Parts: sequence; C-alpha cells; structure tokens
Amino acid sequence: MRLSPTHAAVRRIWTVELRPHPGGPVLTCSHCPTRPHPVAAVSARAVALAHLARHARENGVPDHLRTCQCRAGGCRWHARHRGCTGSVLLVLARDRGGRRWRLADTCAACATATEQAAVVPDTLPLAPPARCCARIAGPRKPYIPGAQEQMRVREMLTYLGAALPRFSSPTTRLLAVQCALRADASGRVRLPTGLLRGMRLARYAAPWHELTHAGWLHRSSSDIRQACGGVAAQLLDAAVLAQAPPRGARARAAHWALRPTPLATAPEAPPAVQLTTLALAAHTSARSGSAEADSLSRLCGLSLGQVEDLLDRLVRTRLLSDWQHCAEVGELRWHLPPEPLADA
Repeated sequence: MRLSPTHAAVRRIWTVELRPHPGGPVLTCSHCPTRPHPVAAVSARAVALAHLARHARENGVPDHLRTCQCRAGGCRWHARHRGCTGSVLLVLARDRGGRRWRLADTCAACATATEQAAVVPDTLPLAPPARCCARIAGPRKPYIPGAQEQMRVREMLTYLGAALPRFSSPTTRLLAVQCALRADASGRVRLPTGLLRGMRLARYAAPWHELTHAGWLHRSSSDIRQACGGVAAQLLDAAVLAQAPPRGARARAAHWALRPTPLATAPEAPPAVQLTTLALAAHTSARSGSAEADSLSRLCGLSLGQVEDLLDRLVRTRLLSDWQHCAEVGELRWHLPPEPLADA
C-alpha cells in the first residue's frame, strides 16, 4: 500500500460522464482533451465502460507502483472508515444514476466503503514479471479444487452488480454470468441448447431482451432460438472482452457457477434462490461465510428484506444451518450444516 519514496506517485483515475444534449447524449472524459462526442442512447453505457477500459489498458503500471487514489484525494468517495488497508484493486464506481462513471485504483477498505462500486475482474493483461523477480519468487501455492473458480465467479458477480442496471432480474444476472465467463476474446458467446435447457432458459427470451436494452450485448432476432446450436450473441461490455484468464479456466468457473458447491440448489429452484445460493457460495469458506448486507443485496438484485427471506428459506431446506444480520458492522453471516461423516 505504501509508495516507495524513490518512485513518483502514479495517477490512475479516469472519469467519464454522459451529459444530455438536444441531439442525444454526449460523452465527456476528464482525461481526454478532445471535445464531447455524441453517443447512441441505447449503447451509451457500453461506450462509457469501453472508454474507461481503454484508458486502463493504455496506462498499465507494475503493481508496486499502484496506490489508493481514493486516499490520495482525501477519501472523499465514501463514508468514513477505519483507514486504508488491503491490496490495491481496480474499482468501477457510478453515481448520478449511471450518468457518471469512475475507474480508479482503490484499496480494499475504500472499495468496500464506496457505494455503487465493484471490483473489476482480472480482465487486463498484466505486465510480465522481471526475470530477477521470477528467480527469487517462492514456490507456488498448492492448488485447491474449486478455489480459483469460486474467486473468478465472485469477482464477476461483483462487477456485474455495478455494470448491470439495478433492476436487472435474477434470471438476467445468472445469464450474464454465463455469457461473460464463456465469451471468447472477441466477445462472441454461444450458449448450447442443452445448457439453456438445464438453466430453464431454452424458451425464455426475457433475460436476453433485458441485456440487450441495457446495452450489454447484442443479438439478432434469429439468434434467440436456433434449431440446433443454442443462442449466439456479441458482448458489448469492453471490460469482459479481453479477460486475462485462459478461456478454459473461465469455462470451468462458468460450470462451477451452475453447481456452486457446497451450496448447490435444485435446478428447478426459482432464479432468485439460485442466484442467492451462488452469491453465498462465492463468499463461503470452511463451512461459513459473510458479506456486507448492502453488497450482497446488490449482487442478487434484491432488497435486503428479500435476501433475508431467502436466507430463512435456505435454513428451512437445510442448505444453511443458521444465519445472522450483524447490524453493528452491516454484515450478513451464515453457517453451513456439518459435513456428513464418512462411513467407517
């Protein structure tokens, strides 16, 4: 977190704003000296995010030079908290109802305290480490089955919580997770008929329409129901077009999202239940988990009361043993039932 005195501070804050104009909305950028340029209203959100992603790609720096830009500005982006701490993350935040977007390096503590913000998943290719660093690096951490998939899904859920409109339905969010993780480097995605049938979406076009109207993807009417090959679409969200993890690793994360152990629910469960269990599983470790109440409700696209009702339902179905709302810290905490003992 602390910047070495031998290095100059690196500014990594980019802000774009969509302003109304008689001929349609125009995009302004705090970093670009050019004049505001018009954008189509239906794709304004995608254009704004693509503009920010381009700045981040063009201004990549080594991790040891990245500092909390929120702290450098006096932590004016959020309510007071105990202080800057944790790793430096690339955080996307919005305000003014989605008319202004900010992308900036932010420490984990400030990112958590910032409203309407999400950590951008590891989509930007990192600079390769120097050879000397590679020689002195310690041994790799042991591989834990499912851990990487869980982390990738958690990051994607967090990102979509800010990138998608707040009113996006749980079904739409489940579909967006699969599209984002299964897309190729060009943003093309094709979901097989069998997968859609398993997700109970083979004959359900409403989620596709929601994502299209949000400017998140594009598909022609002929792509909705193909006779034998599933549904094809083109993602418009620039932040998921150049994901650093290999496609195979992302496909494994997409598969894990369909059955998020150890909290997998029945395929016929309502979408709100499936999305809630996915969000809980992504924040669960060693049979227990926790998340900020506001953050969890945003990931699920539900109100806090609805999330609490679903937690009660999961306790009744014995997927959870108990849960509690710790109001003093604003967290929801839950525990899973003990694992069954193996037969002797």
